[in-house]
Amino acid sequence: MKTTATKSAMPSLVLRRSLLGVGALAALMFTGCGGSAPTPDGPSPLVVGMELDYPPFEMRSADGEPDGISVRLAEELAKYLDRPVRIEPMAWDGLIPSLQTKKIDLIISSMTRTEEREKSIAFSDGYVTNGLCMLVGKDSTIQSSDDLSESTAKVAVKLGTTGHTWAQQHLEGVELVVLDDAAACVLEVVQGKAAAFIYDQISIYQHWKRHTDTTRPILKPIRAETWAIGLRHGESELLGRINAFLAESRAKGLFDNLAGRYMADEKKAFEDLGVPFIFH
Repeated sequence: MKTTATKSAMPSLVLRRSLLGVGALAALMFTGCGGSAPTPDGPSPLVVGMELDYPPFEMRSADGEPDGISVRLAEELAKYLDRPVRIEPMAWDGLIPSLQTKKIDLIISSMTRTEEREKSIAFSDGYVTNGLCMLVGKDSTIQSSDDLSESTAKVAVKLGTTGHTWAQQHLEGVELVVLDDAAACVLEVVQGKAAAFIYDQISIYQHWKRHTDTTRPILKPIRAETWAIGLRHGESELLGRINAFLAESRAKGLFDNLAGRYMADEKKAFEDLGVPFIFH
């Protein structure tokens, strides 16, 4: 009885294995083309990692939901790719490892494209031009980054940012205060514990607006930087579709609309100051 039952079950078993093999091959081919295998209910979600601590780009709304320019950008990209989207909040230093281990599909988190990062992940075309700038004490005599190298005062930087990297490379002999949180870096300047905080233009402007009595922004960039969408190496088809989306979005005015929705005051202030605004 056992032998007969086993033989009669073998064709069915072989068929099931063959179908599974075909399904696995299809899924592999789909993934290799820069997408995730579809679920029984349709395309799998586009999982986008971001640190929700960088308003107005990445933040939480009053009801705790992901909000900001990067969230809206991720939603529009997912529509373009005909996939649902899921925002995966995480710490800044977990973004690249999560992408590499396929816990997320993309990084859209105001990330600067650098040669060092390009060793680990790939990047899309840029969609934002920003710059490293400084926040200093209101009565400080510092006028440019050149003054920092001559100072014995401390300089605050956020861990893992391009400001941190730049300071390590260019401020030899200057003591760096390396902190996990941008607000804590600002507090170092407000309290006179650090001579400057090096960060991006938009953030420096916003922090100065919150502390106009004690700080002064130096918005002329130390260097220009480009933000881009991060993805894994080898996903050439997905990269091509993302770049096409960015080009179409720029032409249709998506970035201008998002800037008007989330950054109207900043845009006008930069225009008044004669500082180029950030979107390409």
